[in-house]
Amino acid sequence: MRYAANKRHNACLFRIDASRPLRYHRGTQITFGRRIVHIRKPLLLILGALLGLAAATTSIAETALALNSPELSTQQTAQSLPAETAESQTAASQINVPQSDSLQTVATQSVAPQVAAPQVVALHTTTLSEPETQAPAPIREALIVAPEQSSSEEDLWQRIRAGYAMNDLNSPLIKRHEKWYARNPEYVLRMSERARRYLFYIVEEVERRGMPMEIALLPIIESAFNPGANSVASASGIWQFIPSTGKHFGMEQNWWHDGRRDIIGATNGALDYLQKLHDQFGDWELALAAYNCGENSVARAIAKNRKHHKPTDYAHLRLPRETRNYVPKLLAIKNIVNDPASYDLVLSKIPNEPYFEAVATPQHIDVKLAAELADISMEEFMALNPSNNRPVILQDTSDVLLLPIDKVETFRNNLAKTNQRLVSWQPYESKKGEHFEQIASRFGLTVSELRTANGLSKYAQESNGQTLLVPIGDEEPAAEFTAFNMHPSAVAEMYGAVRYTVRKGDTISTIARRFHVSQAQLREANHGRTFLRIGQHFNIVLSDRRAHRNTRRIVATKTKSKKSSIARKATQTKFSYKRHPVLTSD
Repeated sequence: MRYAANKRHNACLFRIDASRPLRYHRGTQITFGRRIVHIRKPLLLILGALLGLAAATTSIAETALALNSPELSTQQTAQSLPAETAESQTAASQINVPQSDSLQTVATQSVAPQVAAPQVVALHTTTLSEPETQAPAPIREALIVAPEQSSSEEDLWQRIRAGYAMNDLNSPLIKRHEKWYARNPEYVLRMSERARRYLFYIVEEVERRGMPMEIALLPIIESAFNPGANSVASASGIWQFIPSTGKHFGMEQNWWHDGRRDIIGATNGALDYLQKLHDQFGDWELALAAYNCGENSVARAIAKNRKHHKPTDYAHLRLPRETRNYVPKLLAIKNIVNDPASYDLVLSKIPNEPYFEAVATPQHIDVKLAAELADISMEEFMALNPSNNRPVILQDTSDVLLLPIDKVETFRNNLAKTNQRLVSWQPYESKKGEHFEQIASRFGLTVSELRTANGLSKYAQESNGQTLLVPIGDEEPAAEFTAFNMHPSAVAEMYGAVRYTVRKGDTISTIARRFHVSQAQLREANHGRTFLRIGQHFNIVLSDRRAHRNTRRIVATKTKSKKSSIARKATQTKFSYKRHPVLTSD
């Protein structure tokens, strides 16, 4: 074979003679019969690189096959050793072969029982060299994959990152919220520390339902994982349910218990609601928007865009300002959780394991005693059981208690051994007009403690005849505790308030004047609400029922006088209309 290079045209000439064996010369020409092949020099270099890569790949594949197959490595060793040594190593490999491979050997031998031993080894190695019959190496794969799984399972944040499924949104609001969180690192750290109690249960439920893992981060923007958070719209709990929606999803709300703040019940209700909204709108961004501002509001916005032939996705809908920021804020949290270091933020480490366990309560028990029996602080107990409104936990309203998983056995053992009175409170029928200061001093309480235990307004000074919760004296005999104030209106009655429905033309000042309360008291009794809409309910705090009756009489008199004034004006208008017939002709 000869090689020639045409320096003028920078080309290589190949001439290869097929009738003779291929021979390499140091010359400059390659012949193949009378055929000459023109190949440029760069293409020749590329072909040479490809041939070298193919050879290297074949070598690597053979090496990997030998590593994963002990029998094949034995075969290669047997070929390089003398015949006696090869036979001994082949026999040793047949002894240590797994059961599946030994069955293949037996099957091969049964096909040709008269063949000599060396031929049997040859047939066996031929079978092993086929990729279809090569058994995998599960032990080697486990050694590689297991450390990655264990490292991800140790951190719940990593599990959340692996479950992201929502699409990114092209919105400048995302960057704005990212900057806000980056400027408040203490807030982010406190939020992540509170999340360690609840996040594992939420992640488990989200994953079980096949929902995007971004949903597990929703309580961050709703309440920052504060179970006692209350909004101006009377929303409560880590998922911020308003009373009507909470009741629709099975969250009982009475004087003793508020299911909207129950961790398990509210989480299940929120995920049920979000799944319902996703089924309705077919999009997680629209479902989240409806969770914030209501499904009817989103449906109206979609219908309006559809009517004007506009896109109906989240980015193109005209929604309230808070809702327009809702999804971008969640996506900003998603980006921060994905890489907190790039924002100079630190998230509290949360292990990927349960934090709490549900424990049944066999009977009524004091909140303080339950915390003592579990050997945890009151702050920790109330963080896990924030739905209790009163200092006594009723067995029929709260079937389970949530306790740290390492304190469950402590609670059970101490509960079985204790001789203390489980309930240290009793009902007291107060008299109408009785001052709360007198009641508090009678039972060894401060007025503030009496108000806190019974949910009384700080503006109410006298009783309206309601049943109060007061402590039992040390010398009084133990008696079975009976629940009271279970009717729905008990909250307003105990609060010393009436429920007023906003009408057209009402303002904060007019309502305050009508019921003889200050505007500050009115805002305080309604969680600081300052906006009004027709049909909205307002709590009006009254210190005396007689003042309320007088107020109702005054309001009724004013209403009647206003109606008569309107009637007189209408009569005068008609009279004036009749006196000017020229106007009618015009």
